[in-house]
Amino acid sequence: MAGFADCNPDPAMLRRARRGDMKAHEVLYRSYGRPVYTLATRLLGDAALADEVLQETSIEVIRHLRSFREDAAFGGWVKRIATNKCLALLRSAWHRKSRSLDGLGLLDEDGEGMAGRASHEDVAGRLGDQQRLERALATLPPTTRAVVWLYDVEGYSHEEIARMMGKTRSFSKSRLSRAHEQLRAVLGQDTDEVEACTQQPNSC
Repeated sequence: MAGFADCNPDPAMLRRARRGDMKAHEVLYRSYGRPVYTLATRLLGDAALADEVLQETSIEVIRHLRSFREDAAFGGWVKRIATNKCLALLRSAWHRKSRSLDGLGLLDEDGEGMAGRASHEDVAGRLGDQQRLERALATLPPTTRAVVWLYDVEGYSHEEIARMMGKTRSFSKSRLSRAHEQLRAVLGQDTDEVEACTQQPNSC
């Protein structure tokens, strides 16, 4: 399946798109549309929100094409835009209200994850049944799922995730630990047998 790493438009196509060529815009959209939608679906767990992210990302790409450096990776640039759009939705007041983390019992009085931290080594690795893993990820609240995906799959550090989310490093670490614990419970496997996520940067 095509991913962000495959988004390498021809420089001539980029120049046409910068000049407002609608056909060139369509060609670019076809190259990044599927990866953006897949990323947004995995981070947000909602098809309607994923569509919204795809639309907003497309608008942002067209708006800022002139500032994109041709020596940079186009797919990586689009991926950063899409990720920021997803995180903005997660931070929105409407989303916080409709998908309350407190209501799901994930936070203690200090806003951190509850007791019982799991080590990343216990859950890192590969899970043979990818569909089963994705169903397990879908049981996590949006912000927690985003931390898992950004750290375990995309390879971002806790510091980077904290900056993107406007949180602290300990917030990212505690959410990841709690998520790994929940994934083990959902998957119904012992700690040593659970392989929660794959280390696959650019896999979507």
